[in-house]
Amino acid sequence: MKSLFNKFIAKSKNVDSMEGKEEQLAKQVAALYSLLASIYGTDRLVMKAGKVDALHLMRSENLAERVLGLERLTFDSPSLERLPVPEEIPGILARVEEELADLLARKAVEERIERRVSEKMQERHEEYLQEIRMQVLKENQGPETGATLKKLEELEAMEKKRLARSAMEMLRPAEITEIVGQDQAVAALVAKLASPFPQHIILYGPPGVGKTTAARLALEAAKKVASSPFQADAPFVEVDGTTLRWDPREVTNPLLGSVHDPIYQGARRDLAESAVPEPKLGLVTEAHGGVLFIDEVGELDPLLQNKLLKVLEDKRVHFDSSYYDPNDPGVPQYIRKIFEEGAPADFILIGATTRDPSQINPALRSRCAEIFFEPLTPAHIITIVENAASKLQVELAPGVAEAIAQYTIEGRKAINLLADAYAMVLYRQGGQQGERVVISLEDIYEMARISRLTPFVQVKAKAAAEIGRVFGLGVAGFVGSVLEIEAAAFPARKPGEGVIRFNETAGSMARDSVFNAAAVLRRLTGDDLHNYDLHVNVVGGGNIDGPSAGAAIFLAIYSAITGRPIWQDRALTGEISIQGKIKPVGGIPEKIYGARQAGMKMVLVPKENEKDIPAAVPDCQVRAVETIEEVIELMCVLQ
Repeated sequence: MKSLFNKFIAKSKNVDSMEGKEEQLAKQVAALYSLLASIYGTDRLVMKAGKVDALHLMRSENLAERVLGLERLTFDSPSLERLPVPEEIPGILARVEEELADLLARKAVEERIERRVSEKMQERHEEYLQEIRMQVLKENQGPETGATLKKLEELEAMEKKRLARSAMEMLRPAEITEIVGQDQAVAALVAKLASPFPQHIILYGPPGVGKTTAARLALEAAKKVASSPFQADAPFVEVDGTTLRWDPREVTNPLLGSVHDPIYQGARRDLAESAVPEPKLGLVTEAHGGVLFIDEVGELDPLLQNKLLKVLEDKRVHFDSSYYDPNDPGVPQYIRKIFEEGAPADFILIGATTRDPSQINPALRSRCAEIFFEPLTPAHIITIVENAASKLQVELAPGVAEAIAQYTIEGRKAINLLADAYAMVLYRQGGQQGERVVISLEDIYEMARISRLTPFVQVKAKAAAEIGRVFGLGVAGFVGSVLEIEAAAFPARKPGEGVIRFNETAGSMARDSVFNAAAVLRRLTGDDLHNYDLHVNVVGGGNIDGPSAGAAIFLAIYSAITGRPIWQDRALTGEISIQGKIKPVGGIPEKIYGARQAGMKMVLVPKENEKDIPAAVPDCQVRAVETIEEVIELMCVLQ
């Protein structure tokens, strides 16, 4: 009886335990349903239950059916049909909980990403609104800001401050009649510009003789001539060939122009955004209808010179770009016109150079008229200095202009030396410009010492005669100079074994002139140079390029051997042949100029160079000779 009671009591406890466990599972299922409702929302959960046929299972009082409905909703599978037995329910709920945990984790990540996306979208929206506001402000107020307006104000304030004009700005010629010493060159320049068919021109000459100023003033003079094609507003565009640089890729070319493709830095933003290349016009287009002046044109890049020649022929500049699309309706009309027709470049080229014509591109020379500017004489420098002193309103002590002329043959340097002396005198007077300013010789010599200047002409003519000393003539650039050649002869220790010495630096052709002189000397006098120890010296050790000093070398040797003195106020140039003929040489105008600078009273040139003698040589007699006998007669003291 007792055992039966115990069994009943155990059975009652098991029933109570099972009932408690079922109630706990029911609460767990209800909690999971609530979790699903919070994840999807009530309405979406009902719609989802309808899709997986779980709506009646959700509302069932049977725990197994509710668990089946929970399975269908969680795993989104309407194919689940078997009702779970009580022992399977805890495992099913564990799997549901795990799936819901993954779902919650994914939902948290998605919400975080969506929140970041929303934040970024809000930032972009605010930036876009700011850009719209700035664009509206620019349209209403222009591109200026407080910072840019401040910079503009600073620049305008700087423009109002100016120390002074430079001496060259104040003292350079304002009229073409003020250019000194270049009457023929200036007349030829104006004539070529004023013609109905003006020519391209190359100006040759040493520095500081007025080539640039003459070109600028010649255009102004040509505008006043009725036959001239230049209009009153014809431009004068000046550029220096030594500083003109360009990119062979045509990214930049200030002379001819270039194209800024959309991908390159410097392209306009509106054109770059629409992928339209932008042509940049160059100086040749800026000079259209006027004059393009290129100083030191010989220094211009050879490839750029060739491109310039093409422009001179076509009178237009053509542009090209792989980005240009002729069918693009977004291309502005002016850009389309430039790419399809080119930019106008009808101008007259004036190039200036200090180089020899042989060093200039032959193709460029063939398209240009050539004008040579003469070196300035001391008389020209004196006139330039006196004109500058008049503009400065200063007085010159006697001999000041002549002293300046001793130190330079360049008008620019002469003016600078005068301006330096003027500044020094004004400083000594306390800077009072109203006071009378007098520039003395000592002021000029002081400026020369400070600037380490030496007299331009070191060799001076004198009214005397010397044995074994003669003046030849040479050319450096466009300036002639005097060559001092001397010779000494002594009887050889043994007849026929004499030694001849000559400057190694003088050059091989000058040394060969000694052997030509030996043949001529033997023909004239019967003496053999090998009977003498002979030393021939070119004072200063200069290199003589060419045979033009042959006659002078012979005369020095002849004088040293025969003892006949040579006049020291006469000079000569010319090659000597072994037959005693005086052969033609180059640079006659420049050599005569050099002789005049040194104060020579007579210059001998080859007969065949007679046509090269300048028309007017007022202070020097020029004689043309054919033979060495004529040279001896004119250069040596009569016996």
